[in-house]
Amino acid sequence: MANPRIYAGAKLRETRRRLGLTQKDFAGKLGVSLPYLNQMENNKRPVSTTVVLALAQEFGFDVTELASGDSERLVSDMREAMADPVFADDPPPLADLRLTASNAPGLARAFLELHRAYRETHERLASLDEALGREDARMQASPWDEVRDFFHYCDNYIDAVDRAAEHFAQGAGTGGIAAHAVQALRGEGITVQEDDTEILRRFDAQARVLTLSARVAPETRTFQLLLQVALLKQDQLLEAMLDLARFQSDEARAIAKIGLANYFAGAALMPYGAFLAAARETRHDLERLAQLFGASIEQVAHRLSTLQRPGAKGIPFFFVRVDQAGTITKRHSATRLQFARFGGACPLWNVHRAFETPGRFLRQLAETPDGVRYLSIARDVSKPGGHFGAPVRRFAIALGCEVAHAGQLVYGDGLDVGDKQNFEPIGISCRICERVNCHQRAVPPLERRLSIDADRRGVLPYEVG
Repeated sequence: MANPRIYAGAKLRETRRRLGLTQKDFAGKLGVSLPYLNQMENNKRPVSTTVVLALAQEFGFDVTELASGDSERLVSDMREAMADPVFADDPPPLADLRLTASNAPGLARAFLELHRAYRETHERLASLDEALGREDARMQASPWDEVRDFFHYCDNYIDAVDRAAEHFAQGAGTGGIAAHAVQALRGEGITVQEDDTEILRRFDAQARVLTLSARVAPETRTFQLLLQVALLKQDQLLEAMLDLARFQSDEARAIAKIGLANYFAGAALMPYGAFLAAARETRHDLERLAQLFGASIEQVAHRLSTLQRPGAKGIPFFFVRVDQAGTITKRHSATRLQFARFGGACPLWNVHRAFETPGRFLRQLAETPDGVRYLSIARDVSKPGGHFGAPVRRFAIALGCEVAHAGQLVYGDGLDVGDKQNFEPIGISCRICERVNCHQRAVPPLERRLSIDADRRGVLPYEVG
């Protein structure tokens, strides 16, 4: 089979501008003419083999990035936005969305920001929020969504923070990462203590005392220790990353700083190189990895989804956490599967069944409407309150990859991935799901005509044409 042509004009332009090169200088280093480079940057020509090799040799560029990046998730996000009834009369074809994501990613993101602002304003009005009468009712993303999208479009991998965390972890020695974190905080004149409290972590800056809850699991206390290390000893790095992100509000910046500190904590608890090697050795066995690194199952699953360092990538995973109502509370995908930005996950997905089988891993072979097949594992990760009568926080997580990688996972053992009958059909969002006979469909698909027959009733009150 011939290798597919790669059109990566936006990625080439981004690389050239990041290097501070003119088109003429960039063309010279790539060994092509200026007109040829111009055509590649405008997606009028595919990226040639000569250019691919030159990018790797001259700039150490991870050439796999040319065929990935933001394009697929932008297309997925735009498809979901176009599923909004406001666009129902004449939605653009999928080919146009792909062209926009490839040639004009900035325009695609601007459209998504505009649609999100529209949705939020519409929801305020629908709920009588009186937003139009408030001075702060600006047409901008909610801080939470803005931060979530920041990590989403970074592939959930923040190189500078990840490497800083790995460097910090290298000093742990035989005493372990928790003792190393305590020592680092003591070096800043901070006393670390535990208390019987529901507050996971409380830092008194004036008294220089960090108090951790004695009620939570040891891995949670270690994580909170490392988070405090990030906030105190990596503050300049975190602030520099926030400056580059250019968040629209102080609230978003504050949320993102906690998110980056969380990222540091996870990366220090499970350092990139050691964790990637252990993941491969254990064939991505979440329970064994949790034991090896003193982490929780959820922390391990989340960390696996971040292993996207250029030149040392792990398996591209998707990771999601849902509550009992099906609301997605965490999401990330390094695969072609992109989660709905609004609403919940497909009810046919095994992550919802995990609540019924606490403590057990569920496996599922699934196929999305685009024909891509996945291995998905799910498990409940409910979190006890720490004492009798305390409320239990109930969640379930799912981790998965394309079925081509199933042999590298212990969870793929014994599954016949060659038989298409073993794959369950799942979707992303009902409005953009093209399946015509789904018994769990909540709303009609946008791009299909409906047939209504008052004298006939099947599973649904309509038929999809």
